[in-house]
Amino acid sequence: MRRIHVGNALSAFGLGFTVPYLYVYVAQVRGLGAMTAGLVLAVFAVAALIVLPFAGRAIVRRGPLPVLLAALVMAALGALSLGLAGGSVTVLLSAAALGAGQAVMQPALATMIVECSAAETRSRAFATQFFLQNLGLGVGGLIGGHLVDTTRVSSFTLLFAIEAAIFLLLVVMMSTVRMPHSPRIEDAPAGSAEGGWQQLLGNRAMVQLCVLGFVLFFACYGQFESGLSAFGVEAAGISTSALGTALAANTLMIVVAQFAVLKFVERSRRSRVIAGVGLIWAVAWLAAGYAGLGHGSREMATAAFVSTYALFGLGEAMLSPTVAPLVADLAPEGMAGQYNSAFALVKQLALAVGPAVGGPLGASLPAPYIVTFLLFSLGISVLAVRLGRSLTAAQDRPWAAARSRVVARGGASAEPVIAEA
Repeated sequence: MRRIHVGNALSAFGLGFTVPYLYVYVAQVRGLGAMTAGLVLAVFAVAALIVLPFAGRAIVRRGPLPVLLAALVMAALGALSLGLAGGSVTVLLSAAALGAGQAVMQPALATMIVECSAAETRSRAFATQFFLQNLGLGVGGLIGGHLVDTTRVSSFTLLFAIEAAIFLLLVVMMSTVRMPHSPRIEDAPAGSAEGGWQQLLGNRAMVQLCVLGFVLFFACYGQFESGLSAFGVEAAGISTSALGTALAANTLMIVVAQFAVLKFVERSRRSRVIAGVGLIWAVAWLAAGYAGLGHGSREMATAAFVSTYALFGLGEAMLSPTVAPLVADLAPEGMAGQYNSAFALVKQLALAVGPAVGGPLGASLPAPYIVTFLLFSLGISVLAVRLGRSLTAAQDRPWAAARSRVVARGGASAEPVIAEA
């Protein structure tokens, strides 16, 4: 588990190391123009949408570790070739390889966490993963920003070469991991081997969770660097430095609150935690509305806008030990890779649609933008309550179910009957 967490942190570090500077690199440093730079960013999303449906099946058949190693090699080749590419075609192909590799890493690492943890420790494991991912992204972006020089192509070549080296280092390190045996598709009965996507779509609770997940990522993560930032700059008059402060407040809140809220989250119904996040984000959108539509001072508007990002961070800290373990608990034995990939696909769709909708809306129609996403946040609470009705006690309250099992095992008589119940 420690190696898996290091892998999560390093992969996030590599992502933060280069992705924030892709647009500048392609458009200005390589002189390929804004159109090609925009296509490169789009290719990242498209590549992920293409490979994720196949990644789930591969994880189920071969296990998460071989799939992760293949994804790391692909990402390393993509990063290295991107640093050397000088033409539009090679840049786009390199971005596709890098984007596909990074997309497959997510469900593979998530499935490894599932297989190396018990139901009682899974929430803490995913909370640690989310904490390290944000730390890796932040540190990677900070170091990468000090290495790049827009007047020197060689500085960007060095940047992508370091990213490729990080992925290859992860290949060596993760090759030493010995995963516990878990059922593969070949081990499963014939009926379950044909399950795949049909089995997943027949799981009502998983379908509800995917719908809820799309709204979560669309209404929050999909707005961070597009709609909400456009709203802040255009409607609220927020400076770029204040926008940077808001993003830093989001990361700081996650780092500070992640383990502080963990015990509360672990002892609460998962559906109610998600519903609570919807309410917290509704307050965040109200604060954003005050920043851009209120008539307070510039200082009050800036404080309200920064608090919006901080409140989003609090909600993210509550979701990380809740949603990912719930996906794992909904998956039948041996199908965690399929379910993790499906949920990653939903996330990618939301992150592709969110900026496309939120960016223009936040910049040109500020009041409808705030009302729309305020309603989306309240919708999260409604969807979460409905999801809770489809979950079993063990899925919605794993801590209480684990305590019941411990009590049952401690019984002196009729233990098998009580434990089975």
